[in-house]
Amino acid sequence: MTSLERDRRLLRTFAKLADTLVDEYDVVELMQQLADACREELDISAAGILLADQNGELELVASTSEAGTVVESLLLGSQGPALGSYESGSVVAVPDFDDLGSAADEFRRAARASGYTSMFVIPLRLRDKTIGTLTLLQAAGSEPSEDDLLVARALADVATIGILHERVLRETEILAEQLQHALNSRIVIEQAKGVVAYTAGVPIEDAFALIRDHSRSNSMRLGDVARQIVERRLTLE
Repeated sequence: MTSLERDRRLLRTFAKLADTLVDEYDVVELMQQLADACREELDISAAGILLADQNGELELVASTSEAGTVVESLLLGSQGPALGSYESGSVVAVPDFDDLGSAADEFRRAARASGYTSMFVIPLRLRDKTIGTLTLLQAAGSEPSEDDLLVARALADVATIGILHERVLRETEILAEQLQHALNSRIVIEQAKGVVAYTAGVPIEDAFALIRDHSRSNSMRLGDVARQIVERRLTLE
């Protein structure tokens, strides 16, 4: 493949990923596309994306292979080179597994059983926030070039932006739902105040006091009390 042909393929790959981000998308599906893109476009044997959970532990969310040995290598790597990359926010290169200390014996055995001899880990990082890693595993006889690693970093950036974008959208939707719920509840409370003022023959401010007192004495939400009053399932006097 010529350099021009490769550039065209990479442009198509990034354009496809950009289209995915514009529309509604599933984060796991996006991560799988990115992992597959690394395998197809870079000179590597396998790729995996690991994301940190609430406890800061890395979990595998996408891999170019579901073979047990591949997954095992990626997961064990999450306790070694990948964890180091995540915690430092920098690229960790392990061109030879013999360079790892004795603490990495289990990972080294698993990786070699799959035919891998080296690993390159790129943090999923945006400014000072790191959310996971892109892990590249390589078999003997070849090594990612500087251009390959540059493309991998760009793909890692796409993954990071995609995940953070989805989180912002989700948080925004939750906030909008909460605000709308508050507004709807307030409308019902206003309606309930009118009902109580009419049925109990009291001023509006006293009607609200009755609603609030009933809510507190019965350990009920103010909105739930108001809704029962409006639906004529509760009468306050």
